[in-house]
Amino acid sequence: MATSTAAAAAQGIDQLAIIKDEQISAPIEIVFETILEQLGPGMQTMDGKSLHMKLEAWPGGRWFRDLGNNNGHLWGHVQAIRSPDLLEIYGPLMMSGATVSGVQYRLFAEGGKTRVHLEHRAMGVFPPAAVDGMGKGWGASLGQIRDAAERKAKGAT
Repeated sequence: MATSTAAAAAQGIDQLAIIKDEQISAPIEIVFETILEQLGPGMQTMDGKSLHMKLEAWPGGRWFRDLGNNNGHLWGHVQAIRSPDLLEIYGPLMMSGATVSGVQYRLFAEGGKTRVHLEHRAMGVFPPAAVDGMGKGWGASLGQIRDAAERKAKGAT
């Protein structure tokens, strides 16, 4: 099998930067706990189907899709975790192929509310249409986190 360095160089390396902020009417501890739940067993597609995700919430822990019978997809590893204000994950995330990503959640307590700042940066080879889809996906994920955290906060009062 022959390889072509020229063809690979011509393809180029793509870059991605998705930055989102979400204001959530819940205390920072509840929001952080909800992020961990939503990235794990609570993670769903935009049409509400479970992705069967697992998040091992410690440094070096895996974030992966568990399809059963030792099948699945490794999305990344926990690079840093500092409850209740920081979670960083690195790896290919939802992209297959020659790609590396970093996603960071930073949480800021602002009165009785929490601001979540999410950044997903990636480089590698991926289709341009993926960028739009990931932006929508992260927006939907933050919406699910907001809704779940606000429900918890109302139940706690």
